[in-house]
Amino acid sequence: MASRKSPGKAHREGISLVQFCDMFPTEESARKWFEKIVWPNGRTCPRCGCADTRKASATSPLPYYCRGCQKPFSVKIGTALQKSNLPLRKWVFAIYLEMTNLKGVSSMKLHRDINVSQKSAWFMLHRIREAWSGELEKAFEGSVEIDESMFGGRRANMSNAKRKELREAGMRQGPQGKTIAIGAKNREAGKVAARVVDSVDGETLPGFVDQVSEPDATVCTDEARGCKGMNRDRESVNHSVSEYVREMAHVNGIESFWSMLKRGYHGVYHHVSPKHLERYICECAGRHKLREADTLDQMREVVARLVGKRVLYRELTEG
Repeated sequence: MASRKSPGKAHREGISLVQFCDMFPTEESARKWFEKIVWPNGRTCPRCGCADTRKASATSPLPYYCRGCQKPFSVKIGTALQKSNLPLRKWVFAIYLEMTNLKGVSSMKLHRDINVSQKSAWFMLHRIREAWSGELEKAFEGSVEIDESMFGGRRANMSNAKRKELREAGMRQGPQGKTIAIGAKNREAGKVAARVVDSVDGETLPGFVDQVSEPDATVCTDEARGCKGMNRDRESVNHSVSEYVREMAHVNGIESFWSMLKRGYHGVYHHVSPKHLERYICECAGRHKLREADTLDQMREVVARLVGKRVLYRELTEG
């Protein structure tokens, strides 16, 4: 039976795991795929940009040699994969699994699926998340929904040692010891911008809105106190009296984003530290933006975004 397509909407091309295994049967196939994305105009040295390169000698630990800076290199150099000893084929499968699971994949599952240690799987996933590090969609036009969300447990349930740890680390904690995040969704483009914030007071919330939306955008919010001083064309709904939609005034889109993220937070990861929460939020926003793209296009976008990025294990584990 022929597959049915939604009228007026492009059909998203997914790839089954069996098909994917056939596409990347060897390390060579994975290497060529990475190189085509990282070097779309031909191989160049990631250190000096020189195009005068050749294959390295058989004794070299890296596959290519630059005649300009006279150093060996690989496709991993200059990307978030630099200094990774894992085969590129395992990286391809890790990116595939992370992008085809709407709520993400846990390090425990990844370590079993691609046969690496849980520690390596955890670091791989954070390197993949680096593709979205610092990513904040800007200049939303039209209708922009704004809503905050809170993550974490109650401070009353924390041990004294944990409270002291959070206080000394300066972790951003809101009511009942929760970490606060704020998000914006552009209805027309379907894009999301989200960040961890210290509070949603009358300064922080309007500042975030100004950062991510055009001055003439229509802002839709709930009745949060931080929204009331906003100098914007604003529509709001009052959840406290069970008002969720009034004509075009609602925040259902951004609430749906938070709902998806929290299903991953509770059902996949079970716990995310305040230190790393923003990395998970940014990745979820990036995945949301690519949700209508073909699987391979999503993966290509991730790899392209890893170029020029770098994250060290000690940076993730310190503090």
